[in-house]
Amino acid sequence: MKILGIDSSGLVASAAIVADDILVSEFTVNNKQTHSQTLLPMIDQAAAMSGIGLEELDGIAVSAGPGSFTGLRIGSSTAKGMALALGKPVVPVPTLEGLAYRLAYADGVICPLMDARRNQVYAGIYRFGADGALECILDQTAADISEVIQKVNELGEKVHYLGDGTAVYKETLQKETIAAFDIAPLHLNRQSAAAVAALGAVYLQQGKGMDAKEHVPVYLRQSQAERERAERLLENSARMEGNGGDTSDAGAGC
Repeated sequence: MKILGIDSSGLVASAAIVADDILVSEFTVNNKQTHSQTLLPMIDQAAAMSGIGLEELDGIAVSAGPGSFTGLRIGSSTAKGMALALGKPVVPVPTLEGLAYRLAYADGVICPLMDARRNQVYAGIYRFGADGALECILDQTAADISEVIQKVNELGEKVHYLGDGTAVYKETLQKETIAAFDIAPLHLNRQSAAAVAALGAVYLQQGKGMDAKEHVPVYLRQSQAERERAERLLENSARMEGNGGDTSDAGAGC
């Protein structure tokens, strides 16, 4: 089985090809260039260096969210466009599951953390079963970092933290985590298209591939623009109520 993996859900952009349980090529950059500049060239190089033509792929796995709204749109639109052109299925891989898969077979539990700003993280809690399957304990969510740590402490098991949120909230993790814990080293601490491709191959075998037209990213919460628009609507509504329903000065905000 040949799978192209794509991850542009965070600062890292990554493309990889897995063929029959072998990672044959992977390109990863974290240089602050926009993913729209880097992703397609990396995919082309990954295919060229692997010797595998894109038409030979069995599916295209993509980090499906949560993450950067812009990054998710770029990754998903790239995966959808390629899948439609090639007649291949898209295999959505939840971003946090892809991160957790980087620490396959680790003891205890795995807690990926992505900085979601506004004092929140995208987080999930996972473990690997005796059969090597990824098991979900806490499905990916947007939450306050202290709430996530509390759930980790309740499990009473060793926890492995990873993701860009570990740098942002390192002091909080050290202060509030009661259980034994560690933070993944730099070469395992960020998203990887290789993990997305490998887990995508598993999910495709499980029948989780889909028609490209059906795929949409998972954002978990509103974008900043959507939040600001909702706030303006609330302000305008309150102003209208204060004016006794007079809408003469309430139309400019939307």
